[in-house]
Amino acid sequence: MRRTFALTVGLALIAALLVPEAANAATSLDQVIDNLRNWLIGLLVALATLLLTVGGVRYLLAAGDPGALERAKATIKAALAGYALAALAPVLVGVLQHIVG
Repeated sequence: MRRTFALTVGLALIAALLVPEAANAATSLDQVIDNLRNWLIGLLVALATLLLTVGGVRYLLAAGDPGALERAKATIKAALAGYALAALAPVLVGVLQHIVG
């Protein structure tokens, strides 16, 4: 019963938070592309932060194991690549916007 109530309240809060977004719906192709860029940047930064956290935890838990250290470093490098892609996302979307119109 409590889980159902908590789930219902959570969904209601999410819906209430999304109402302003629905009011700001895109009315032109430029707005759609801008929204796409913003979502892309947010997603890339979130994933890169998650990878950076996982890589840091792996590095701390490696305890001197060379294989574990290399996996941790590879994860951290992937996170840095994700941040680089997030920084380049506006450029990539700008090129797409120029191509489309």
